[in-house]
Amino acid sequence: MTNGNERTIVLVHGAWHGGWCYRRVADLLRAAGHRVHAPTLTGLGERSHLLTPSVNLSTHIADIVNMIRWEDIRQIILVGHSYGGMVVTGVADAMTDRVSALVYLDAFLPTAGKSFHDILPPEVAAAQVQSAHASNGLTVPPVSAAAFNVNEEDRLWVDSLCTPHPLRTLTQPIELTGNHARIANKSYVLATKNPGQLFKGFARTMRNDPSCTSYELPCGHDVMIDLPKETADIIQRASL
Repeated sequence: MTNGNERTIVLVHGAWHGGWCYRRVADLLRAAGHRVHAPTLTGLGERSHLLTPSVNLSTHIADIVNMIRWEDIRQIILVGHSYGGMVVTGVADAMTDRVSALVYLDAFLPTAGKSFHDILPPEVAAAQVQSAHASNGLTVPPVSAAAFNVNEEDRLWVDSLCTPHPLRTLTQPIELTGNHARIANKSYVLATKNPGQLFKGFARTMRNDPSCTSYELPCGHDVMIDLPKETADIIQRASL
């Protein structure tokens, strides 16, 4: 059943994941009367059979841009988790007039002209490139759910569904005009039990942005899996 507070929400997953990781959050948001899309990016999850050497960051941005165009949706709450922060920023930059709010879930904040690997510590980026040698430079093997401190009950499920991630999406610099900065409604969610320290820096940056509301959730990196109700509540607050 819909209501007067119905919003259109687009949920973009992170590296190695797919739309499946938002299942619990999407169910909660739909039950609250919202229109929800949780697409899977090219080469991942149920679309892993579409992986080719040409899949890059531009491909993933185009995945979401084209879905928005063909579904003809507007006034979108655009949500990105982890690597998905790169994607949603690129989408918001290209379609600023259709995005009413940006929500970053323990997500990367891109810098124009830099790639995902440019933002990572150099030794981590180098290790990912090295790990891609087994696939002739095509993909980076999944990081374990335990490494992201996913709750113990869900770790086997998450590991069973994660797929190798296209390397070129991590090495292609992002092109931004700066239009995304004009979106006046932003949120950043920091997962306080994520072992990765990089996200604390992103959270500090967003706390200094007057257009951003900051949150903390006491869980591992996959906030939508560990704390779906709290994650859904934050996403809904972005519509107010």
